[in-house]
Amino acid sequence: MHGETATARATGAWYLGLAVTGMLGFLLVRPEIWIDGDPAATLDHLQERESLARLGVALEMGIVLTQAMAAVWFYKLYRNVNQVAGVAVAAFGLVNAVAIMASAVFMATALAVAADPSLAPAGDAAATVGLLHRLSTDSWGVGALFFGLWLIPMGWGAITSGRFPVVLGWILVAGGLGYVLSAFAGYGLADAPGWLVDVLAFPATIGEFWILGYLLVRGIRPQAGATPARGGISG
Repeated sequence: MHGETATARATGAWYLGLAVTGMLGFLLVRPEIWIDGDPAATLDHLQERESLARLGVALEMGIVLTQAMAAVWFYKLYRNVNQVAGVAVAAFGLVNAVAIMASAVFMATALAVAADPSLAPAGDAAATVGLLHRLSTDSWGVGALFFGLWLIPMGWGAITSGRFPVVLGWILVAGGLGYVLSAFAGYGLADAPGWLVDVLAFPATIGEFWILGYLLVRGIRPQAGATPARGGISG
């Protein structure tokens, strides 16, 4: 049981890293540099605030790293709990990491164009930066499919194993489905209202913070009938 608890807490630590890099990179730094619908302003920011823009790329790389490691450690945690769920969590999480890696590539390329406008086709650096920004944004948007998909087996493993609160599992499943639907709404519905996308993704936020805290604080419940090790923490 002690080994499982250590694995659970390591999984939670990688998930915490994903949350921190995601919030800093996507919610704080990115809006300071990348201006939707204004390529010229974005180009100016890339040139005038290069250090902040490079921090943004580094944080996106951090998201890729922590997402990939969290996916691997979830497999390690779930493989003896629900192997199918473990494989699915790892696979979907790794694909989402690749989607964010593509976003980081587009951001890094935009930085290179800002530093050397001669790299831009037809010499139009602003238009090139605008296109790269669009590609980066859409990598996040379409990648949300797999971020939603990785939450579904994560929740299903919690429900079927008895090693986590069942309500937590159902919230993760609902959150994953909501994320998937929000991605389809964002791209499949013309002029989809922003509040609809936000509402669909909201349950995922609750589930993610709950399982993150549970993994770090409680770890994982012992198997039915197992005796917790002395000094261990059970859920």
